[in-house]
Amino acid sequence: MTTQEGAPASGQDQQQPVLVIMGVSGSGKSTVAGILAGQLGWDLEEGDDLHSPENIEKMASGIPLTDEDRWPWLDTIASWIIEHTMAGIPGIITCSALKKVYRDRLREKNVVFVHLSGSKEQIARRLTTRMDHYMPPTLLDSQIATLEPPGPEENTIVIDVGRTPAEEAAEIVRRLGLSPASGSSALGHPRPGSSSAGTPASDGS
Repeated sequence: MTTQEGAPASGQDQQQPVLVIMGVSGSGKSTVAGILAGQLGWDLEEGDDLHSPENIEKMASGIPLTDEDRWPWLDTIASWIIEHTMAGIPGIITCSALKKVYRDRLREKNVVFVHLSGSKEQIARRLTTRMDHYMPPTLLDSQIATLEPPGPEENTIVIDVGRTPAEEAAEIVRRLGLSPASGSSALGHPRPGSSSAGTPASDGS
């Protein structure tokens, strides 16, 4: 089992993983995911785009989401993951995945959680300079209070933020031994139906 200390490299006979890029709002999930997807040619899904209008309205108003708010959203993300793992297609999806029970809902074979972790001060600096997302900086305390960092028994690697997103993405590739998917856009042959893989989206809950 992969631990926080690292992960086995993906061999020729091993399905490449679905990565869940996780962390609190402002940790850089969307930017790092976009870089990875562009380099690897993997399918990319922005978890925030799967929120209901009601959830988005609550967050934009500075109201923290409850478990009841998040369960339908997590089920939608889980469906995306299952479709990819069953088809043997690698992919990258962003999701805060703050609690272990949330990660349990998303956990499938070959899923690796990539936790972008930083201090409150680091994240707060990023949030105060960001103007493109509905998640206000005032919700950072709520997200930090909710966060249950993955334990050693979970299939997770921890990436310290504070460097450039490109450097963080390079560490993920190195530690997981990732390579472009066969027929991917990174090899010059885009797969039909692949999501846009090079444009970082907003990074929220």
